[in-house]
Amino acid sequence: MISNLRYWFLILLIFLVYVAGMFVTLFENDSAQFSVMAMRMVQENDFFSLFKGPEEYLDKPHMHYWLAALSYKIFGIHEWSYRIPGILATLLAAYSCYGLGSLLYNQKVGKLSALIFMTAQTIVLGVIDVRTDAVLTGFSILAIWQLAKYIEKGSASAIAIGAFAAGIAFSTKGQIALLVIGLPILCHLFYTNKWKAFISWKVLLALLVFVVTITPMLYAYYLQFDLHPEKVIRGKDNRSGIFFIFWEQSFERLSGEGIGKNSSDYFFFFHTFLWVFLPWTILGITAFYNKVKGFVKIKFRYEPGFEFLTIGGITLIFVIISFAQFKLPHYLNITIPLFAVITASYIYNLYRTDKAKTIKLLMIGQYFVLSIVFIASALICFYVFKLRSIVAYVVLILAGIFIIYYALKREGPYVKLVTMSVCASLLLNAVLNLHFYPNLLDYQGGSSMAKIISEKDIPVDRIYKVGKDYSWSLDFYNQHPVQLTTPALLRNQKDIWVYVNDDEMRMLENKGFDWDSQISVDQFRITRLQGKFLNPNTRKKVVNKMHLLHIY
Repeated sequence: MISNLRYWFLILLIFLVYVAGMFVTLFENDSAQFSVMAMRMVQENDFFSLFKGPEEYLDKPHMHYWLAALSYKIFGIHEWSYRIPGILATLLAAYSCYGLGSLLYNQKVGKLSALIFMTAQTIVLGVIDVRTDAVLTGFSILAIWQLAKYIEKGSASAIAIGAFAAGIAFSTKGQIALLVIGLPILCHLFYTNKWKAFISWKVLLALLVFVVTITPMLYAYYLQFDLHPEKVIRGKDNRSGIFFIFWEQSFERLSGEGIGKNSSDYFFFFHTFLWVFLPWTILGITAFYNKVKGFVKIKFRYEPGFEFLTIGGITLIFVIISFAQFKLPHYLNITIPLFAVITASYIYNLYRTDKAKTIKLLMIGQYFVLSIVFIASALICFYVFKLRSIVAYVVLILAGIFIIYYALKREGPYVKLVTMSVCASLLLNAVLNLHFYPNLLDYQGGSSMAKIISEKDIPVDRIYKVGKDYSWSLDFYNQHPVQLTTPALLRNQKDIWVYVNDDEMRMLENKGFDWDSQISVDQFRITRLQGKFLNPNTRKKVVNKMHLLHIY
């Protein structure tokens, strides 16, 4: 269907896009926050305690921070070293997509599943804006693949690896990991009726492996919280970390209690999916529809060649997370491997049955997606942030020639369908990683201020802030947390620097403070883009300032 040379060439190109994004400044809030939390572990040599600034952190468990801290230990504290575990977890997820696709269908479906997964928009973004979801996704799909392999083949090593992967996923984000692993596996068991696979000593082995894997995380929670009932976390004392991770965590997420609510829209993930699975959205929706249609036609009875793991898992996960009162787009990342497998199987089935009319319609859809990507890339490069480098122009022209060549090349429609889809992802994300994000992050006050602090050799241990706003990117690039203070305490200090926003600067001025030096940088919440910011003619209206004041 697609030659090995073409396949590995496309894989190499998307990996290079990943690498290009490794050196982009960290995004606020989550990436920069998590990087600072891991940095604190290394600097204080305390790998059992989790802190979010001055507050003890009882939300997500330790694994993501441990992996980042390990990378810091090996490579030093850099934005690229923070991203290494996320990239490795993403490559692990891609390999697991290959394994699951091969297990449920065949090797060709497996290979295409990996390629689709690696080029899905939310996955490429997740490699740059690294949160806990990269590690969660990598080990969750590994667990699903290995547990399904055990059900089909009875392999002791498979169930042991699956249990280990489930333990790492649980130690990364808690109960949601068991949910996204368990639901697809239960769907597979219900459909194949192979329950006898779990009446075996091998299940006891898996339970032992799982318990051993999660023990370090449980011990860390025990040390930080269970041994200290006097600690008050989110207004409550007597908080047990072990009870929290086994029971309270997901209920807080679903209800919004403790972490707050940000959306009661039950269709949030349905319309969010339209962009997170680009450039495969049309194909993914069509594949899902055809899978459901096929099962309805056979009245959900078991037939060889059908599998319910992916379609059932996706449906149940979507339903459950849609009822959560706190929703973010990257929560869908855990479903992308399953979507990749059903999309790959659908494309392969079109190839196998030679449905020319259907493939023609889908090709029109993919050319539409590619045209949207071309327009978006042109707007980014020539309007939102204008290209200023001759080299950038040359690279962009070469990329355009490359895509046009494959668009016009006479070859099989299935090869072209896959190639054009991957090219859309490559073009968009190359422009984002090499041009858009570097320019966008000039408007992130903390990281911009850190550059000036380094250039002017300002002592980072003399920098304070008033107010409750976090300064994660400033903390990370200073490699020193900005110290909290109050106006009252400031009056007793001399020769210090204070990091403030516009309102806080006016407040200090009204309280009679004076300063002999002021450094100002642009500030915009770069993860909440809006039209007025993207329009260079109205950008100044929505951009604020952050200031560093020298109190003498």
